[in-house]
Amino acid sequence: MRIIQTEADIQEAIEHLGRIDPRLRPAIALAGPIPLRRHRPGFVGLCKIIISQQLSVASADAIWSKTEAGLGTVEPAAILATDDAALRRCGLSGSKIRTLRAIAEAVASGALPIDDLHAMPIPDATAALVSVKGIGPWTAEIYLMFYAGHADVFASGDLALQEAAKLAFGLENRPSAKALSALAEAWSPWRAVAARLLWAYYRVAKSREGVTG
Repeated sequence: MRIIQTEADIQEAIEHLGRIDPRLRPAIALAGPIPLRRHRPGFVGLCKIIISQQLSVASADAIWSKTEAGLGTVEPAAILATDDAALRRCGLSGSKIRTLRAIAEAVASGALPIDDLHAMPIPDATAALVSVKGIGPWTAEIYLMFYAGHADVFASGDLALQEAAKLAFGLENRPSAKALSALAEAWSPWRAVAARLLWAYYRVAKSREGVTG
């Protein structure tokens, strides 16, 4: 089980992907340097993912700053002790408040071993995350990729990845999550880096070609 820690891991993975799947080579050439995007794991990181969903970066940053200021410290006990009205004043929606509370309860009770997810097999870590109400597969995969650092996770339900695959491989239609997951099997044990590559490729291709999706 590989854990992504450094830029050297990213480079090793990109070289491997280019060797084993020539179809990726044009994307590698166009995308440029692939960012590490490795963040400190733990409760705070998972909360950041929840808060940022379906928001622009600027909006997510503003709400996160208000949440930090309102709670003092973003930790399970603080969220559980703060009433909904105070959390709403930070800019949080009702659904996000419910999810944050569910995460806080799961972490506080030990039901979600947040600090051990990096050491767990990916299926077990994913199951632990999605067992918390409000956490779906995409959230779990993003956390495992960018916070826990698992190298072989792939968010096949991500629309940008699906669109990137369509462009990179000249597909007539955007692949379904199931089809993209099957396609990504060839990129193991570096599927999380393949995802980084496709996201980076999509940003460049979208800018150059005016792609929407």
